[in-house]
Amino acid sequence: MLTLIDIALVLLNVLSLIILAQFVLSLLIAFNVVNTYNDFVRQFYNGLNQVTEPLYRPIRRVLPDFGQLDFSPMVVLLLIRIAGLVLSHLALTIATGAPL
Repeated sequence: MLTLIDIALVLLNVLSLIILAQFVLSLLIAFNVVNTYNDFVRQFYNGLNQVTEPLYRPIRRVLPDFGQLDFSPMVVLLLIRIAGLVLSHLALTIATGAPL
C-alpha cells in the first residue's frame, strides 16, 4: 500500500512540474520571447495544453471570469498540494499503525 502511495505522490509531483512548465511557456509566448512558428515549441505547447486542459476545464466553470487572468492553474496546484498532504498523512498513518 505504501508503494502505491509513493507512486501517487511522484505522479502528483510530475503533474505539478507539467503545470508549471505550461505556465512558464505560456508567459514566454505571451511576451513574444518564444514564438509558436517554431514547430517544436508549438507541438510542445499543444502537448502541455492537452495534458492540463482537462484539469482546468471544471475549475474554469466554477471560477468567475477575471478577464485575461486565469487562476485555474493555481487552483489545480493547490488541489495537488492538498492531495499530496493527505496521501503523505495516510502513508504515515499506515507506516506507524496509528488509527486514522
